[in-house]
Amino acid sequence: MTEPLVFASSSEAATEAIAGKVADALKPGLTIALNGELGAGKTRFVRALCRALGGQEDQVSSPTFVLMQLYTDARIPIAHFDTWRLGSADEFLLIGAEELLHSPDWLCLVEWAERFEFLLPEDRLECRILHVSETEREFRIVGTGPKSSEIIARLSTIADQLLP
Repeated sequence: MTEPLVFASSSEAATEAIAGKVADALKPGLTIALNGELGAGKTRFVRALCRALGGQEDQVSSPTFVLMQLYTDARIPIAHFDTWRLGSADEFLLIGAEELLHSPDWLCLVEWAERFEFLLPEDRLECRILHVSETEREFRIVGTGPKSSEIIARLSTIADQLLP
């Protein structure tokens, strides 16, 4: 596991800038585990990431009730999961998560990922969003394997551009 990269955000514009830099470094076949308390900004980050990848951000909503959404209009097809309402790992697998999480073609974004962490690929980006204040967030991003560590290495070269 890499040392965490820490980015501070004091506004939606700052969150979009962070998502834009992360998007520039991404490749298909990766999973991003998104964790943070309710209202921390997981879905906001997903919207900004989709937009930075060329997708329609207005199509992005929290998949809490539908559990999974697919966005195929971005430069990388995105599978967006929300495990908050799932009662078991079997439910997660029944919606097709395993196939997408291990696909070399999709970028998978999993909100509340810690609930079913054992089902996620070992090599993933883990993004914890901390709710610092009403408008401030802290993003802590780590890589857990070779592919994700490569992304962290790319991001670390531009980290100073994202400092508040």
